[in-house]
Amino acid sequence: MKRIYLIGLLVALILVAACGKQNKQETDNHSAHGEEHAGETKKLETNATWKWSEGTPKSGVNTLITVQIQDTEGKSIEEFDINHEKKLHLIAVSKDLSYFDHIHPEYKGNGQFEITTSFPSGGDYKLFADYIPTGGAATTKSEWIKVEGNDVEQVPIKASDEHSVIVDGVEIELENNHPEAGKAIELNFKLSDATSKDPITDLEPYLGAVGHVVILSEDSEQYLHVHPMEEKAKGPNAKFMTTFPNSGVYKIWGQFQRNGKTFISAFVVEVK
Repeated sequence: MKRIYLIGLLVALILVAACGKQNKQETDNHSAHGEEHAGETKKLETNATWKWSEGTPKSGVNTLITVQIQDTEGKSIEEFDINHEKKLHLIAVSKDLSYFDHIHPEYKGNGQFEITTSFPSGGDYKLFADYIPTGGAATTKSEWIKVEGNDVEQVPIKASDEHSVIVDGVEIELENNHPEAGKAIELNFKLSDATSKDPITDLEPYLGAVGHVVILSEDSEQYLHVHPMEEKAKGPNAKFMTTFPNSGVYKIWGQFQRNGKTFISAFVVEVK
């Protein structure tokens, strides 16, 4: 009987040890799982608050524009990545897209950017702020601004099959100009001397690249800021790849620099 008791006791001890080992493995596994979740990073979401130095800016008068970048809890974003030589790109367009400007506010710290600018006439303008918060993704925030002054006649944009313009002695031709919604397309800006027709091969870097392209739908709701496929190209071709989200009419602005001067070529296309 004593022998049987000892054997039973030994079996019980073995079972308890095995159970303890299993429980330890489960605890270790849960601990590792917790560390895995603790290491995951949440996508950084931001908001932009816009302010003007005057309640309603006036045409032809300098206006101080302030853009405050914060997270969703209202805490100021401190760090921003440099994107094409700037921490924030500001695009301003009139409602009918006849006016376009690409400017760069100064970073004042504590998530605040400032710039002084003016608008050529009264009316509605839309501002787009492009930035990359450190640890987050490329972000675009927009805001409408009402400007007092004499309104100019609003002219709706119309698509044209003529995609060649001359700006500052340079002829710019937009090739591959029949895009389809949802399909990637290569936009090639071909530059040549307007008089001699010789290819332009001395483009200078504009914000660290051969050029920049901004695209807007006619209602200003679809916005694309496109960078070149070959940033160090000098011409005569400047190629950009993009995808138009929806069908409709879009305006395209290509920005380039030569002899220290920036020039803009604008085109209107219809996306099928």
